[in-house]
Amino acid sequence: MANVKLQNLGKRYAGGTQAAVCDVNLEIEHGELFVLLGPSGCGKSTTLRMIAGLEEITDGQLLIDGKQVNGLPAKDRDIAMVFQSYALYPHMSVRENLAFGLRRRKFKLEEINRRVVQASQILGLAPYIDRKPHALSGGQRQRVALGRAIVRDPKVFLFDEPLSNLDAALRVSTRAELTSLHARLGATMIYVTHDQVEAMTMGSRICIMNAGRVEQVGRPLDVYRDPANTFVASFLGSPPMNLMQTSVSLNADGQYLSLGSQFVNASGLMTRLATPLTNGQSVTFGIRPEDISLRPGSPIEAEVLNTEALGAETLLLLSLDGLPAPIRARVGRDERPAKGSKVGIAVDIDRVKLFDTTTGQALP
Repeated sequence: MANVKLQNLGKRYAGGTQAAVCDVNLEIEHGELFVLLGPSGCGKSTTLRMIAGLEEITDGQLLIDGKQVNGLPAKDRDIAMVFQSYALYPHMSVRENLAFGLRRRKFKLEEINRRVVQASQILGLAPYIDRKPHALSGGQRQRVALGRAIVRDPKVFLFDEPLSNLDAALRVSTRAELTSLHARLGATMIYVTHDQVEAMTMGSRICIMNAGRVEQVGRPLDVYRDPANTFVASFLGSPPMNLMQTSVSLNADGQYLSLGSQFVNASGLMTRLATPLTNGQSVTFGIRPEDISLRPGSPIEAEVLNTEALGAETLLLLSLDGLPAPIRARVGRDERPAKGSKVGIAVDIDRVKLFDTTTGQALP
């Protein structure tokens, strides 16, 4: 296990107009499964490759167990990396693929055999140990790629979207295997993905990146429930958080926020803000789809534009008078209002997040 620290880490390519990665400050603890999450081109894989020594660091420092490794070659960093591509040797058996890296490092035959047997048992590969890659399923091939990293017994494991080539069912099972593997090994793992489900279910903590910068770091559910800005709110979640412009209305009856031409009582929410809002002030109103429910007789009314019955739940696309864009609600599986019908809805005001309309940052 190892502690990995990124201090103002940056990457700028020659001829580039802006940095691919800029001012990244992270500390990955011993034994942590840390996930870098973000859209394509956000800099997460570049950051991982700088940690691995496959990309030159142009700014800042990278420390592993307190030792700066900026100029250290990849082979000397005691790091194992698993890529999206399995990259197995097709003419070698599983056993030979697992042992290849150890042979190149001049390990003794007895130690090679011990590590190969141990890794094959951990990953459930023992029945396939003498098969060639063409005789394995996609999930089994990915496990062999994982095994090549495990036999190294490195300080840090790096994963660059390792499940992207698997079908949906295999991704679910392999995701569970990886989580169990982390628990058994107690190893430090840094995992890159664009898949929110992988990040939410696997990570001890997640780091959401955008345009080469860190947007938010925290435990998955904390980030989901308390996004730091509108980018995180709109990126994390499927469907994402509903974001709409709202204005503050203060009167003798209480404190209200507009939802188009309608209003919701937000007195409890607004009294908890560090800085009071003023009458007529514009802010961005954020609410998760699961925090909107159907409530007959509610003063807030919406038109049903579409209904998606997903078995375990139903997704509704709703139009509110005065709002330029529809919103989504996640309701019970048996709630299926007809398209074009009018329904009453309730918003869980305790789950509402307010953001500054100019900066996009959450209001404290």
